[in-house]
Amino acid sequence: MASIPTLTMNDGRSIPQIGYGCWQIPEDKAPGLVGDALKAGYRLIDTAAAYGNEAGVGKGIRDSGVPRAEIFLTTKLWNDRQGPDAAKAFEESLAKLGLDYVDLYLIHWPCPQRRLFVETWKAMIALLDAGKIKSIGVSNFTDEHLATLVGETGVTPAVNQIELHPYFQRQDARAADKARGIVTEAWSPLGRGEELKDPVIAEIAKAHGKSPAQVILRWHIQIGVVVIPKSANPQRIVENISIFDFTLSPEEMARIGMLDKPSGRIGPDPATFC
Repeated sequence: MASIPTLTMNDGRSIPQIGYGCWQIPEDKAPGLVGDALKAGYRLIDTAAAYGNEAGVGKGIRDSGVPRAEIFLTTKLWNDRQGPDAAKAFEESLAKLGLDYVDLYLIHWPCPQRRLFVETWKAMIALLDAGKIKSIGVSNFTDEHLATLVGETGVTPAVNQIELHPYFQRQDARAADKARGIVTEAWSPLGRGEELKDPVIAEIAKAHGKSPAQVILRWHIQIGVVVIPKSANPQRIVENISIFDFTLSPEEMARIGMLDKPSGRIGPDPATFC
């Protein structure tokens, strides 16, 4: 089993650079699949209240036999619980997980029109101080949102989880996160499948004897972000983490870099979604 590299967050804690994403994983399938992921070597597990599978994810962690201290668990606060309900929503997530703490808690979307993300962030800082969360961060925040958050509270998120894949490479967002000392984490890292058919990716994959998915995930590792592929296929779960026995050359990285598209976004726009 390959050793998984980690990145150091701005609070001094480390986060594994690849994790198992639980989006669209059914509640009843989550315990087994999370167990499969932990057996394959993943130590970062990413879920969210909105995924409706926190109880199953927690059971998978508890039943895995892997010491809790070795697992980095992330969950997220959904949009309708921002503001006064934030602390209660966290307690509900923790109860569903059946665990004593989470390693990383994220605001799932900024929902700027609600103007509640600063109040929500203050509630998360209090939970952090209480020891129920080890690190706090955000998801889908633009640099403008981050500037407001830091300016109002003085506390910088440890992580910003954003849509990021070869067709939507987010160079400006990554640079802005880096300037603030924030780790960028990629959701939908494979572009929901479209990039797997790209001829450039396919050619590089063939050269290395790897799958297109493995090449894309390796690209994420080499640009320095955390990546959380999801799969309900146990073989694919193993394949996705088997990316530490090859390296993409500077030329190959440059070729993938040229795949970026202005219209590459496939998820909602953080400026308007809520």
